[in-house]
Amino acid sequence: MGRLGSLAALAVLILSAACAGSAPAAPPGPALHLGVDLPLTGAEARGAVPALDGVRFFVQTHPTLDGFTVSLNTADDALGGVPNPNRGAANVRRFLDDPDLVAMIGPFDAAVARLEIPIANGAGLAMVSPATSNPCLTRNVFTPALLNPARTEIGCKAAGLPSAADLRPAHTNNFFRLTTTDDLQGAAAADYAFGKLHLLRVAVISDHEAYGQGLAYAFAARFTSVGGSIVGRFDLAPKNWDATTFLSSAKAAGAQAVYYGGDTRPGGCEIRAEMRPLFPAGEATPFLGGDGIAEDPACVAAAGANSSGIFASVPFVNADSRPGAASTIHDFKQTFGSTMAYGPYTLLAYDATAVLYAALDRAIHGAGGRLPSRADVTREVAQTSGLAGATGPLGFDAAGDTTNRTVSIFEAVGANPRARWKLVDSVDYSARLPY
Repeated sequence: MGRLGSLAALAVLILSAACAGSAPAAPPGPALHLGVDLPLTGAEARGAVPALDGVRFFVQTHPTLDGFTVSLNTADDALGGVPNPNRGAANVRRFLDDPDLVAMIGPFDAAVARLEIPIANGAGLAMVSPATSNPCLTRNVFTPALLNPARTEIGCKAAGLPSAADLRPAHTNNFFRLTTTDDLQGAAAADYAFGKLHLLRVAVISDHEAYGQGLAYAFAARFTSVGGSIVGRFDLAPKNWDATTFLSSAKAAGAQAVYYGGDTRPGGCEIRAEMRPLFPAGEATPFLGGDGIAEDPACVAAAGANSSGIFASVPFVNADSRPGAASTIHDFKQTFGSTMAYGPYTLLAYDATAVLYAALDRAIHGAGGRLPSRADVTREVAQTSGLAGATGPLGFDAAGDTTNRTVSIFEAVGANPRARWKLVDSVDYSARLPY
């Protein structure tokens, strides 16, 4: 049994003895704080609150670490119902004011991360995100050449985004994530469309935003490289979301499906409803997209009677599909007593906490049992490799990206917006990237 397992067992024994009245409770050890910054209110709370519950569950079951008592400093980065970068930045500054806070979990959103990373970087504070997938948070290339139909590399600045180098004033990396990048979402959807849905001709639409266009580039490039054809490409106008004219031309060109790069905002999943008069309904004409529409009740509602046959990628391992995660999921649900407490990001956040505990364990021993510096913790997080997690082996490459590069594919199951989507496949690029 490793140090963490031994500590967990010891904590159980201490609690059992105290309950039996055989010994007084041990005094708490010195404080060790972990920050958690997530959008806990508003639209993204349905994913972020279960993620916070995953962090809480790990800390509840591992309340001490090498003699330190672990507690959470939790912050909400949402304002007015949406993630707010300025509020996230203020939360990180507040974390830095806490001398016992040595690392943080979060954020959930790329726009928030872009303001938080430079602040944390200057202070050497490690950030482990369970959710963000924008490529430019960890590298200077938005779309690799082989995932661009033009076969030229698209840099972050060309995509209108700061590069990873721009976000790191200290010229070292402090940001790590357990989700893979958006370009792999597009590639995975293409592999699934060609290999499993047996599609040969697909029309592609994007939403005029960097996120959606990046998905569309990667899908189109990968789909053609594996043998498919793109029979039309359309970018929704910022104030005119009607795609019916394009869909008519795509139908005439022989499109068997539509790939949409974008999110559920108006104009997104309405495309699926607009397809119904032109294409065979449901699974006969698939509608594919990324995590901007995945498991979103608003997408199913917008698609209306044509909601079946919607497929969407998410850039992480689906823990429910892993036999090794079953006992952790069972124990979590027993502890929290509500299915609403468990969500797609719960065990990713649980694993993010495990990563920090393992790094802290090494850093504390390296500091002779004292509270380690933030920079020492960051260096140890960067060394994470092959750590057994609920979602699989945990580790990071030199840029801070997960080495478990799995993309899950989900399908909407019908017209009920609240119904859970069904996992239909996963595409694993851990051993070999598609570019």
